[in-house]
This record gives sequence, structure tokens and C-alpha cells, in this order.
Amino acid sequence: MGVIIVREMVGTSPKSWSDAARQAVATASRTVRNIRSIEVVKSTARVENGEIVEYHVDLKIAFEYEAD
Repeated sequence: MGVIIVREMVGTSPKSWSDAARQAVATASRTVRNIRSIEVVKSTARVENGEIVEYHVDLKIAFEYEAD
């Protein structure tokens, strides 16, 4: 393993925090190769009328640098 790059992103989902993390990884993997791990830094949610309507996770995504 060489150099690991870490980027921060936010995932969202109407279902759960774990689904929000999965959505973030799925979105990142469209343009980023060699994803190695994620770290969930913070979990929050948006509430309307006493109900959770959207889950948010702030996460760090780590991927291996690929030299040309």
C-alpha cells in the first residue's frame, strides 16, 4: 500500500444512518477508485413534525492514491 488520501463528505438517506453511509460510498465510488475505508465522524438527522425525515452522516473516506 502506498499513499492514502482522506476526503470528507456527507451522506443522506430517508431510511437510516447506515443507509446514508452506504449512499455516500456508492456515490463516491462512481468517480473514486481504491476506496479502502470510511470513518463516520458525526451522525445527525433532520426532524419535521416530531419525526425524523432525513438522516445525515459526516464521514471521512480513505482511498489509495493511484499514480499515473
